[in-house]
Amino acid sequence: METLENNFINVTLIEPKLKHPTIFRVFDDLKGGESLTIHNDHDPKPVYYQLLGERGDVFTWEYLKEGPEWWDVKITKRENGQETIGEIAVKDLRKVEVFKKYGIDFCCGGKKTIAEVCAEKNIDATKVQTDLRLIETENRVSKISYNDWNIDFLADYIVNTHHSYVRKYLPELMNYAAKVAQVHGAQHPELLPIQQLVEEINKELTEHLEQEENVLFTYVKKIAEARKSNMPLVKQAKDLSVLIDELEKDHDLVGRALDKIRDLSKDYEIPGDACASYKLLYKMIQEFEDDLHLHIHLENNILFPKAIEMEKV
Repeated sequence: METLENNFINVTLIEPKLKHPTIFRVFDDLKGGESLTIHNDHDPKPVYYQLLGERGDVFTWEYLKEGPEWWDVKITKRENGQETIGEIAVKDLRKVEVFKKYGIDFCCGGKKTIAEVCAEKNIDATKVQTDLRLIETENRVSKISYNDWNIDFLADYIVNTHHSYVRKYLPELMNYAAKVAQVHGAQHPELLPIQQLVEEINKELTEHLEQEENVLFTYVKKIAEARKSNMPLVKQAKDLSVLIDELEKDHDLVGRALDKIRDLSKDYEIPGDACASYKLLYKMIQEFEDDLHLHIHLENNILFPKAIEMEKV
């Protein structure tokens, strides 16, 4: 077997000090979308971490064979550089389930790459990438392609679906948080700060939804109408990027509050003495969190960037 033929590198035939430099040289010569395969007698994961650290999240890493005698890995250079978590979710919403599995924030943290998030959370990035590739092999496709929708339609959808959900269930969530904290707070002191966090979320979102609907979404519809009719756009007084930055900061605050609730509740662990209301509270918070993640994803990763780009045209 040759050391290097058609981008196939038999690492076992290379002098130790030249192994990694050879792999890096071949990788650097690849064009976007091209691949190389390395063949080794042990798991070459150190190559993955060195490549990630020195080149960034610009490649995919796929195990073709995993021991016990030989390891073959296919390394493919990305065509468009570093993809963010949000961009991955926009392309295929099914992959959100992988991010949830590893506790990766795809909405508020959507601007980070897999490499950055995994480094922060001490997660094995190869496992995340493997799970993401498994999703790609499934025949099942995402039922809804939000990225194909017009921004005015998407804005209406967010209001009618997610804003309505918040307004309907958040008051009920507050009532249960107060009730359960009052009854069980002495035995489970974490319920008191959880109640406070739910109240903070309510305050933040109440003001936030009004600003989105009365200011941003109204302007989004003006942008869409101007582009459809090929007419000049009368820009609003407040810079769009500044407004969106403020709204994203609101999203981050709410997201952090929900993260704190998850930590305080130990991932919504139900204690042995929990009553029906206690169990319902945690179930409601989980459902609220799931809805809010999709809600923020649609805004941060699809609607907001598209509105900024369309305004420039």
